[in-house]
Amino acid sequence: MRTKKVKMTARFGPRYGLKIRRAVIKIEEEQRRKYVCSKCGKKAVKRIGSGIWQCKSCGYKFAGGCYIPRTSASKMVEQALLHQKTG
Repeated sequence: MRTKKVKMTARFGPRYGLKIRRAVIKIEEEQRRKYVCSKCGKKAVKRIGSGIWQCKSCGYKFAGGCYIPRTSASKMVEQALLHQKTG
């Protein structure tokens, strides 16, 4: 099976339409990527479950977004807390 264009969504075959399969590719590439650990600074954070992230280097485990460790909402909360502490 040729999977150059459809990548990991080749498992769906021709079903569901191209738009949905492209959205799935984007989401799954983001969730399988390695992220930088906020504790040790290494690029070793991986998703171990739905919303559960763990650094393979230092073992730091934390809750985050379902597909990415830091969502835009969590970034806004962190900024508000930081602003509240300094102000």
